[in-house]
Amino acid sequence: MDYSKTINLPNTSFPMKAGLPQREPAILDIWDKENLYELIREKRAGKEKFVLHDGPPYANGDIHVGTALNKVLKDIVVKYKTMRGFDSPYIPGWDCHGMPIEHKVTEKHKIEHTKEGLLKFRGACREYALKYVDIQKKQFKRLGVLGEWEKPYLSLDHSYEAAIVGTFARLVKEGYIYKGLRPVLWCMTHKTALADAEVEYADETSPTVYVKFYLKDNINNICPETNGKKVGLLIWTTTPWTLPSNLAICLHPEIDYAIVKIKDEYLIMAANLVNAVMEKAKITDFKTVKTGIKGAAFEKLKYLHPFMGWEGLVILGEHVTDQDGTGCVHTAPGHGEEDFFIAKKYGIAPLSPLDDAGRFTSEVKLFEGKKVFEADPLVIELLKEKGVLLHEEKISHSYPHCWRCRKPVIFRTTEQWFLNVEHKDLRKKMLAAAGDIKWYPSIGENRIKGMLESRPDWCLSRQRYWGVPIPVIYCEKCAEPVLEEGVLNKITEIIGNEGSEAWFSRETADFLPSKYVCKKCGGSEFKKDTNILDVWFDSACSHFAVLKNNPRLNWPCEMYLEGSDQHRGWFQVSLITAMALEGKPPAKNILTHGYVVDGEGKKMSKSLGNLITGEEACKKYGADIVRLWVAASDYTDDIRFSDEILARLMDAYRKIRNTARYLISNLYDYKPGEKDPAYEKLTDLDKYMLNRLEELIQETTGYYEKYEFYKFYQAVYNFCVVDLSSFYLDILKDRLYVNAADSVIRKGSQFVMYRILTALTKMTAPIMVYTSEEIWQELRKIGAEEKSVHVSDWPVVTEKYLNAEIKTKYEKITTLRAETMKLLEVLRNTKVIGHPYEAKVVVSTASAEDYELYKHYEKELPGIFIVSQVELKKAEKNHVEVQKADGVKCERCWNYSATVGKDTAHAALCERCVTVLKETGKY
Repeated sequence: MDYSKTINLPNTSFPMKAGLPQREPAILDIWDKENLYELIREKRAGKEKFVLHDGPPYANGDIHVGTALNKVLKDIVVKYKTMRGFDSPYIPGWDCHGMPIEHKVTEKHKIEHTKEGLLKFRGACREYALKYVDIQKKQFKRLGVLGEWEKPYLSLDHSYEAAIVGTFARLVKEGYIYKGLRPVLWCMTHKTALADAEVEYADETSPTVYVKFYLKDNINNICPETNGKKVGLLIWTTTPWTLPSNLAICLHPEIDYAIVKIKDEYLIMAANLVNAVMEKAKITDFKTVKTGIKGAAFEKLKYLHPFMGWEGLVILGEHVTDQDGTGCVHTAPGHGEEDFFIAKKYGIAPLSPLDDAGRFTSEVKLFEGKKVFEADPLVIELLKEKGVLLHEEKISHSYPHCWRCRKPVIFRTTEQWFLNVEHKDLRKKMLAAAGDIKWYPSIGENRIKGMLESRPDWCLSRQRYWGVPIPVIYCEKCAEPVLEEGVLNKITEIIGNEGSEAWFSRETADFLPSKYVCKKCGGSEFKKDTNILDVWFDSACSHFAVLKNNPRLNWPCEMYLEGSDQHRGWFQVSLITAMALEGKPPAKNILTHGYVVDGEGKKMSKSLGNLITGEEACKKYGADIVRLWVAASDYTDDIRFSDEILARLMDAYRKIRNTARYLISNLYDYKPGEKDPAYEKLTDLDKYMLNRLEELIQETTGYYEKYEFYKFYQAVYNFCVVDLSSFYLDILKDRLYVNAADSVIRKGSQFVMYRILTALTKMTAPIMVYTSEEIWQELRKIGAEEKSVHVSDWPVVTEKYLNAEIKTKYEKITTLRAETMKLLEVLRNTKVIGHPYEAKVVVSTASAEDYELYKHYEKELPGIFIVSQVELKKAEKNHVEVQKADGVKCERCWNYSATVGKDTAHAALCERCVTVLKETGKY
C-alpha cells in the first residue's frame, strides 16, 4: 500500500515566490474596478471620524523615496484607523504654485512682460503642474495608497484660490496685514523675497574684517588722553559688501568698553575682547589706557564713514555681546533685521543700494553694477587703501541659502506685505496652542515653540508670476491700498468663479464698485498689485480650503503628518492662520518623521546620484517591500535606504510570506465553524498559541495606537519566525499530516491556525497592502466574508483565550524544548543521529514541581521535541540526554516505535497509524 496517499499533505496554489513588481499592479486594477475606496467609505459611513489632512507635495517631478515614505506613513495610519472602525476619508492634495514650477517652465518659456505674455506663461505653469499631478497620482496609487484620487484638492482650483484670497481678506479685516519697509530674506537668483520657511542653513566660508571707523566727535570727557588724537570704533563683520550701507555702530549700554592705544591712535572695543582681537591681528605693541567704560557713555557720538563720506551715529542695543567680534556692531539698517529695528528707534532710515539681482545701484558709484559677493574683495582692497583695515581672515559659519537654488541669500530692505505675529497676542496664542497639540515624537513641541518664539512677521509678498495674486488695488494718484471688505469680497467671488487668471486678464475696474473713488485723495484711477502671495500662504490655507469646505471632513482634523522640516513650514504657517482666525490649532495631533538618507547616511540628491524615485523602487522591489521598509524604520530619526537594507527586508518578507503560505496550505480542508472543537477540548499547545495570539493583538494594537510601526514590525516578524515557524508549526506537522483529517486534535489546530492567519492578515494589511490582499483572497476560499481585507475590521482580543495558567506552564516547556533542540542539533551535525525521530530524549530533573509538570505533558513531549520518545526521571540535578530511539521506524509517520509490526496486515506501521487507517476507512 502507498501510505503517502493516506497522509494529509499541504495543498495550495498560493505561490512561494511573491513576484511583487508583476503581481501588485494586477491587484491594483481589481481595486480600481471594484471601487475599493468607495466600498470602504460606504461601510464606515456615519462612524466616528478620524481625518488625516494631507500636506500638499509640490506637483513637480517624480516622487522619490522620501515622498514615498511620507505618503506610506499616512496610508498606514488611515488604513489602521479605518479598520478600527473610524470613518477616515483621505483627500490627497498638491501644491501647484510657486518657484519650483515657475523655474522649470522658464527653462522652455521665456516670460513676456505683457498681459498676453504673462497669461501664456501662467497657462504653461498650470499645464506643467497638472501634468505632474497626474504622474505623481499614478505613482502614489502604485504604492498602494488609497484615497480620493479622482477628487484631490489642488491649490490651483478656483475654489481653493478663492479660499486663499478669502483668508487674506479675513486677516486684513482682523488687522493682521500691513505693508511696510523692512529687511527681508532675498534670493538674488530668483529675484524675490523669501519667508523663513524657504531658507536652509549651510556652512559658508566668508571674509571677515576688523575695520576702524574714526570718530568725528571727541571723547575728552571720557578719556582726556585722547585729546587731539585719532579715535576710532573697531567693528567686525562677515559681510564686507554691507559696509557701503553702514549708517550706525551699535554698542551695548551695560558692557564694559576699553580704549586701546596702538601707535598714535586709539581704538574703542569691548574690554573683554581686547586680548583676543590683538592676538588675531598679531599686534603686541598696544596699551589699554582706560577700561570699564559703559557703552552708554558713547551714545549719539558721530563718526565718519571711511569711504562713503557721510556721518554715522553711535547707538545702543541689547543684542550686542562681548562674546566674539569687538562689541561694536556694524549696523546697516537696509541689510539686517536687528539693524533695521534698532536704527528705527533712532530715526535712521534704511539704505539698501541693490537691485533685484543683488547688484549695486548708482547710489554706490564705487561698486555700481557689481554683485554683492563680487564686491567683497573690492571693499577690502578699498579699506586697505584708506588705512582703516586692522585685520582680515576667512571664517566658516552657518549662512542662509535659498531652499530651491541652494545659493546664499541676503537681507534686503524692500516694501512688502506682512502678517503681524504680535497683533492680538498672536505669538503668545500660538505658543499656548502648540502645547495643546499632541506631538509624535514629543520633542516636536519644544522644537516648534523655539521657532515661534523667534519668528519675525511673515513676509507674504513675492516678486514672481506663478501664484495667487496679492488681492490689493492701489490708487494711482496717492498709492493708497484699497482694503475695504466689500472690495476684497468681490475679488474673492470673481476668483472663485474664474480662478486667479481673472486678476491678470480682467481690468482693474472689474474688481471695484461702479464709479469708485479713493477714500484718501478722491482719485479715480487704480492699479492692481503685480506681486503674488508666498506659496506657503497657499498651503497655510489648506485647512480652510479643504477641511472647512468639505462636510465629510473635520475641522480641526485629527492629524497632520509630515517631515520634521515642516516645523518651520506647513505646521507653523497653518498654525498662524488657524490661531489668527479661529483661535485654535487646525490639528489635534502632529506626527513628524526624519529625512531619507542613503546607506552611508548621506543626503539623497540627484547631484550625488543616490536619489531613487518611488517608481524605480516599486519596479525593483515591489511596493510592499517599500512599505515594509517604511514600517520597519524608526522614522523619528533619519531613515536609511539602500539595496542592502532592502535585501534584508526582502528576506524578512519571504519568511512572513512563507509562514502565511504554510498556514494556507494546511487549511485546504477546513471550514470555519463546521467541526471546530470547543476551547476545552483543544490541546494545551493550541491554547498556548491562542494566548500568544491574543497577546500579540494587544501588543501590536498598542504600537499602532502610538504610531510605533517599527515595533509592530519587530513583534510580527518575531511571532512568525520564532513562535510559528520555529515552534508551533514545526510541532504541528506530525499531527496535521498523520492524524485523521477530521480528528479533534487536527481540527483544533486548524481552528487555531485559521484564527492566527486571519488576525495576521488583518494586522499586516495597513503595511503589506498587496500581500495581505493576496492572502485574504485565499481566506475567502476558506470562509472569510468581506470582499477585501481593507474592508474588514481590526482583530479584537477574545478574553477567554487569554490563559495565564497555560502560559506559565508552557514557558517552562518552551525553555526545556530550546535546550533539547540545541542538543539534538549538535548530534545531527556530528552525524550521531540523522532525523530527530531517530532520537529518544531522557529528561532528568531535581525539581518535584517540574517533574509533575513534565509528567502532565508526557504524551505531548515527543511531538513538542519532534522526537520519537521522551523518558522522564527524577534526579539530583537537571540534565537532558539524547539516546537512540526504541523500536523500528514507521513507514507512514517516520516515528520509531516498539509497536511497529504488531498489526500483521500493516506490519510496517506503528499502532497509531494503524488506528488512523481504521478511522478513515483505509485499513
